[in-house]
Amino acid sequence: MKFDHLKGSVVAMVTPFHEDGSVNFDVLTQLLERQITAGTDAILTLGTTGEYSTMTHEEDAAVVAHTIKVVNGRVPVMVGSGSNCTATQIEKSIEYQNMGADALLLIAPYYNKANAEGMYRHFAQTADAVDIPCILYNVPGRTGCSIPVSVVERLCTHPNIAGIKEASGDMSYAMKIAARCVGPDFALYSGNDDITVPLLSIGGSGVISVYANVMPAMCHQIVADYLGGSQARAVANHLKYLQLMNDLFLEVNPIPVKTAMNMMGLNVGPMRLPLCEMSEANAAVLRASLKEADLL
Repeated sequence: MKFDHLKGSVVAMVTPFHEDGSVNFDVLTQLLERQITAGTDAILTLGTTGEYSTMTHEEDAAVVAHTIKVVNGRVPVMVGSGSNCTATQIEKSIEYQNMGADALLLIAPYYNKANAEGMYRHFAQTADAVDIPCILYNVPGRTGCSIPVSVVERLCTHPNIAGIKEASGDMSYAMKIAARCVGPDFALYSGNDDITVPLLSIGGSGVISVYANVMPAMCHQIVADYLGGSQARAVANHLKYLQLMNDLFLEVNPIPVKTAMNMMGLNVGPMRLPLCEMSEANAAVLRASLKEADLL
């Protein structure tokens, strides 16, 4: 399955755990089948929502192998291979490519907070080492640094760099990317569910979504409608479920989305420390939002 300039809804999958913290592969299979049945356009595994930062390298590889096996080419599989160590990022990227990944998600180097040239080399050397599309991941709220627009401009012409997941929430930044970088070989994806439609309106190709874990068919429909010419319906549905999208970030992701999925009976289990259960007050707000959306 090729990823080339994919348009649509890419679900940022949660990683389900047993109560003892081990990966629940049976539930992972069920979740993947649920996404494909609902029309999700691609799967992202080992993203922020997947809690890869508290998983071992062996667990990462096992989840990737299982995901690729279950999906079996029905939709593209993107794998988060990013690291703040460029050598580690390259190693993981090659490994996941060899396992059958269709694309890679590369996060800005967190904690190190590289200068512009270092950040450029971090991404460029990784893209040089693989033969599948790489998607940049700009999420300064997590990494402590933003990928400078000038760096994205340099990278967008690389044959293996196919787009950016823009999760800063900064529409001015997104518009600069749209104006200077987006084209037939470089796509813009929303990394924030609440601004998916605004990013589509400036030339975005879709969303890499947390919300899609909860309402995969609707997330797909919103993007498909907007890109297919039914913008009014896309806007109406986006606004209808905006409160739920926002409430999935009442606490740090993926605490609310896993809490919501457990409320819905999807049995994704707990988070791994340092993430823990949601506060009772926020859980009550989330439950009300799920009821409003007819999910409970």
